[in-house]
Amino acid sequence: MKMKCLGLLCAFTTLFFSTTLFAASAPIKIGALFAVTGPAAFLGEPERNSAKMVIDEINKAGGVKGHKLELVAYDTSGDATKAVQLATKLIKDDKVVAIIGPSTTGETMAVIPVAEKEQIPLISCSAGSKITDPLKKWIFKTAQNDALAVGKIYEYLQKNKQTTVSILTVSDGFGASGREQLKNQAAKHGITIVSDDTYGPKDTDMTAQLTKIRGSHAQAIICWGTNPGPAVIAKNARQLGIKTPLFMSHGVSSKKFIELAGEAAEGIKLPSGKVVVADTLSGSDKQKKSLLAFVKDYQKHYKAEGDHFGGHAWDAVNLIKTAIESGAVTPAAIRDQLEKTRAFAGIGGSFTYSPQDHAGLGKDAFVLVEIKNKDWMIVK
Repeated sequence: MKMKCLGLLCAFTTLFFSTTLFAASAPIKIGALFAVTGPAAFLGEPERNSAKMVIDEINKAGGVKGHKLELVAYDTSGDATKAVQLATKLIKDDKVVAIIGPSTTGETMAVIPVAEKEQIPLISCSAGSKITDPLKKWIFKTAQNDALAVGKIYEYLQKNKQTTVSILTVSDGFGASGREQLKNQAAKHGITIVSDDTYGPKDTDMTAQLTKIRGSHAQAIICWGTNPGPAVIAKNARQLGIKTPLFMSHGVSSKKFIELAGEAAEGIKLPSGKVVVADTLSGSDKQKKSLLAFVKDYQKHYKAEGDHFGGHAWDAVNLIKTAIESGAVTPAAIRDQLEKTRAFAGIGGSFTYSPQDHAGLGKDAFVLVEIKNKDWMIVK
């Protein structure tokens, strides 16, 4: 009888330690929603590539605290309805501990209620201020806020005594958020908006809006949108012979915009994350090391430049990795650790989250750049 009990005890002990060992080494699933195809593919493709690149490298180095990371990524095509369906699939079927993305503000706003209800931390790669303002318990972001981007442009205009502007914004979530910030911050910077117009995400000619703007005698034109619309606006402005300085949002901070706009891109200014000018930064810049490593790594893997948008996913993966390194393996624990992030030197900037701030970035996350000879240069 004693021998039988001893045998059962040994069997139980073996089973217990085998199960514990399996649990300790089981992969941690991280979900991702990126617009890899469709109009927003210039955002989603580098985001997907960057997330995959980072997770592959983490796993090659042995994973995190005995766990490999598994990326479960779906293509939303930039569609908000599809994003909601896929977010639900990631949570219910794939059992992910966190979600990175989506790529656009509209998709993110649609997915937020799902993440909040299911209590899954979501790190958006979108820029709209409304994503984290007002604060939402389970929602964070890595893309720089459009509020900061607007401030960067307005500070430059104020410094150069350009006080009247025309704004032309796309009629989607990103454009609406940018338009709101452009209007809200104008008076504070001594700016008067003399013309306020919009265009549709699928519009292919904005000559009518630009003709009205030309008659407004504005000292600057600010376009808020993501490709391809802003490239069309740049071309239309040149065709109309408009000489008024043209500013774009950070929504076109990639070589794709220069490619689409061609010669019309020359001289356009916009706020951007530092990654596009990483090699020109001061050696004392806290981000420079991470930026150069990211650019080199992306070039090695994909034979293309690592950009502003891929950086959002790089930051999100590494923020989750840091949380797991602190012992967080459940959604709730990861959320709590994300909120404790302090001075994380990422691609988008130096991140410090808190119970009051889930955007995590300040004014120094942006530089104002100008397109010169099909490349970027910092505006002094």
